[in-house]
Amino acid sequence: MRSSIPPVSDSSSDWSAYLLERTPAMIAYVDTAMRYRYASPAYLAWMNVGHIDVVGRPVAEVIDPALCALIEPDIRAALGGTAMVADRAIRNGAGDHYAQATFSPDVDRDGNVRGVAILLADISSRQVLEARLRESERRFAQAFRYAAIGMALVLPDGRWLQVNQALCAMLGYDEQALMRTSFQDVTHPDDLAADLGHVEKLLSGDRLSYQMEKRYLHRDGHVVHVQLSVSLVRDEIGGPLYFISQVQDISERKAFEDALFRERELAEVTLKSIGDAVITTDTQLIVTSLNPIAEAMTGWSSHEAVGRPMDDIFQLRDPLTRRPIPNPLIMAVSKNSIVGLTTDAILVHRNGFDSPIEDSAAPIHDHAGNVVGGVVVFHDVSETRALALKMAHLAHHDTLTGLPNRALLTSRMEFAVTAAARRNQRVALLFVDVDHFKQINDSLGHAAGDSLLQEVARRIRGAVRTDDTVSRLGGDEFVVLLPQIESPGDASVVAEKVLSACGQAFGLGLDTSALAISFSIGISVYPDDAEDAESLLRNADTAMYEAKMQGRNGYRFFNPTMNERNTARVRIEVELRKALARNELSLHYQPKVDVELGTIIGAEALLRWQMDGEDVYSPEQFIPVAEDCGLIVPIGEWALREACRQAEAWTRLYRPLSVSVNVSALQFQHTRFFESLRAVLADTGLHPTLLELEVTERTVMEGGDHIAELLRKIKSLGVALSLDDFGTGYCSLAYLKHFPVDILKIDRAFIRDVAWDNDSAAIVGAIVGLGKGMNKQVLAEGVESMEQATFLGSAGCSQMQGFLFGKPMTAREFEERIAVVDTGDPTVTPD
Repeated sequence: MRSSIPPVSDSSSDWSAYLLERTPAMIAYVDTAMRYRYASPAYLAWMNVGHIDVVGRPVAEVIDPALCALIEPDIRAALGGTAMVADRAIRNGAGDHYAQATFSPDVDRDGNVRGVAILLADISSRQVLEARLRESERRFAQAFRYAAIGMALVLPDGRWLQVNQALCAMLGYDEQALMRTSFQDVTHPDDLAADLGHVEKLLSGDRLSYQMEKRYLHRDGHVVHVQLSVSLVRDEIGGPLYFISQVQDISERKAFEDALFRERELAEVTLKSIGDAVITTDTQLIVTSLNPIAEAMTGWSSHEAVGRPMDDIFQLRDPLTRRPIPNPLIMAVSKNSIVGLTTDAILVHRNGFDSPIEDSAAPIHDHAGNVVGGVVVFHDVSETRALALKMAHLAHHDTLTGLPNRALLTSRMEFAVTAAARRNQRVALLFVDVDHFKQINDSLGHAAGDSLLQEVARRIRGAVRTDDTVSRLGGDEFVVLLPQIESPGDASVVAEKVLSACGQAFGLGLDTSALAISFSIGISVYPDDAEDAESLLRNADTAMYEAKMQGRNGYRFFNPTMNERNTARVRIEVELRKALARNELSLHYQPKVDVELGTIIGAEALLRWQMDGEDVYSPEQFIPVAEDCGLIVPIGEWALREACRQAEAWTRLYRPLSVSVNVSALQFQHTRFFESLRAVLADTGLHPTLLELEVTERTVMEGGDHIAELLRKIKSLGVALSLDDFGTGYCSLAYLKHFPVDILKIDRAFIRDVAWDNDSAAIVGAIVGLGKGMNKQVLAEGVESMEQATFLGSAGCSQMQGFLFGKPMTAREFEERIAVVDTGDPTVTPD
């Protein structure tokens, strides 16, 4: 309606028209024919209509068709008697504008609709603010939802208002399950009172926010340590709306702190309780501490010695000349290296008497590697020598039978062959094997099997001359060395005597009748069958296998046509390659327990080759073949990766459990072993502290500088190192100090008789003391009886492994065992 307005008079109608024409309000009126009857200038401008007269014209002709299509349904609804309100966007030269349109029916006195009044309100600014608010809310929601730490909005009564993914993952819930709880439900009972106290202070206005360390309970029951930060959001009148909580998982940090605390406590207790004397100094060789043994050996109490020069306390003399020996700490601190004491040094006690000692001095470093002091560790050499002699004997003799072992046999064979070559004589070797021993051992038990082997050893020893050597190689295999024979017939005579002596029934002290046992013997003769000791033994083994193939309970001489054993080894190699490609190898896990804690602390992963639960080949059969042909490297890497994968799964599903993996010498000495180890840890996600690598003394001793450096690199990852079968090899105590070994595994040979044999008990006790003195863990393997476990516990060795606590089992069986221990009585129950 753009007609001119007459000059304003005093009449109300003139003023109404005048005001309508000039008001900024956006007003229009449409009749029942959808034609404009009035449109204010502001309305026409908003609708992007030019300066035209619209009165009487249809709405569809006046405004943009697209806009008309939007508002036409609202106009028709209003013509039908229903008021409508809608937001509309209008585009003009300045861009999009937003208006809120109100469509009001105009009803006459009779109730008939005669038109629609349209009122537009500019809401462009509101739309901008709302858009900004929505964007802000979107950014906040994304930041909240995907924050790396746990985030939650919590109602004053403790119920969750909103939680993010990180918090759900931290506590083991999905979002819906967590929202059904309150923070009180998942808080550790011992921390709830402190947390509620802080909440009360927030609600009362005493504090604006608070921080605390607390513990949540994971859905699976384990404890989650967190750093909690909480603030309170209030409404415009100061009423509490909700808490904003930020939750950071510090479980790993707490574990490290606890480990550091235990390490410090252990170090202090160890220094006070070990059998070695320990003195520490600063860089000026001023004494800073003595342990009780050092006090006793020097005659100086700790409070008297601390602050004095080392030479006043630790006086070394040459036993013959009585001249002073330079303090080894001087060189250790100045050269930043480990220095060994001379083996004939004596320590002069404060009261004048002497003590022969030996050990070493070493620098002490701070975290940056700087020398900040020195330490000398020493002990009475007479005890060390006695222990070394006992260990040397056991290293060359079988503890079950007392017979020479393979190492001593090899030495005697080499000497016999050398002597025979010089004298133009013959040497014979008899390889004796108990027929069907595995079935006897499995059916009657290990105790009966051990008794049988001891009796076999006694009978063989009684059937030969005093100059002959009877050796037990291991298991049920015995070897008789005849260093001087005139002809092969002499060996036949001895074989007949052995068969006769062993052919009598064996009474094993059981509630069964005496056992009739047969034997198979293989014989090889030098120089007829072999030119060296190794070939002599191998050929006798081959002949023994032929005797078994010919019906057992007899003997056979070696001849070059006996290739069955070699053929068998080739067959094993071929099948082993196929098994590796087909993933037919598996790992079984034998529990390791801590009897003081009463729980399973980990497992040793043991390689198996089985089909339908039965051995295709035993580890004793296929592992030597794998080492000979080089397959032990890929097999070892597979076993390491599988063990780490399984341990990481147990950690996620149950709790952290360490896994130990045997590493062969060939695998350990491989040039890429360290890189392979690091890759396995990265790929599986297993924390390095939960992996333990078991190596033998021979591997450590024969590796040279390369192995020493490799051990240090492995330790830098956090991986633990254990020395397997400790005491049966030839690792000297001096070398043991220089290698970063964490765990000493006492060989089952020492454990077997520990409950009744004084020598074995002394050796085990000494090894436990030695391990504790050097701050190393000690684990006894091969524990099969409560008597053995009781002795070990009294000797201070709480970590054990053996059939008493569980045979090697599949991963599933091990998980069932964990579940029983973790959810039931925490005491470890022997099998």
